[in-house]
Amino acid sequence: MTGTDTGVGKTVAAGAIAHQLRQAQIKVGVFKPIATGCVLRREGLVSPDAEFLAHCSDTVSPLERINPVRFREPLAPLVAAERAQTNIAWDTVQLAYRNIVEEHDLVVVEGIGGVMVPIQEDYLVLDLMVDLALPVVIVARSGLGTINHTLLTLEACRQRDLKVLGIVINRYRADDSDIAQESNPRVIAEVGNIPVISILPDDPETDLPSGRLGSEVISAAGLVNWRKLF
Repeated sequence: MTGTDTGVGKTVAAGAIAHQLRQAQIKVGVFKPIATGCVLRREGLVSPDAEFLAHCSDTVSPLERINPVRFREPLAPLVAAERAQTNIAWDTVQLAYRNIVEEHDLVVVEGIGGVMVPIQEDYLVLDLMVDLALPVVIVARSGLGTINHTLLTLEACRQRDLKVLGIVINRYRADDSDIAQESNPRVIAEVGNIPVISILPDDPETDLPSGRLGSEVISAAGLVNWRKLF
């Protein structure tokens, strides 16, 4: 799972997919290799995104395995690591990922930010996606500007020979949608030659801190046979 930008709702989309797979009796794991903007608790730094994914998937994997690299400041990993005066422990990331793969039938992996976000000076999120060699779902906004961001993300993935399964449009507001929101899915599909797999609503019931998926998001995600897609 990657996004066209920070804050487009990758975590909600990934959680909705994991929830649907779990409902289909699939032993699904979740993995977020790197997270920034974590909160400090008694047990240490914790990613609210990782907690949300763990809840949606009902996995038994511990949070430190789901999200092996954590930083407190909400910054690009490159900057967060520099300010924390540390290096990303890639052996820890690889070990955590191998363990989660071994424990589950299918794993939903959520990236950080967009594909061009730097993890290290010479290593982008896109490079991590290539190294993991997984099929990609792109999460995009619903409003004005999303055509450009989505097609740029799609092109970047295709230039690196990544298999893009399709687009998920997130936070669609049916009650006050405009021409841009109504036409964006069709234009993205036609110009990008890519299916728009799902359109998820802006559901006020969805709440990351409490790990709750709203009923509208669940219903919308339930229209897709995610297991067949993967």
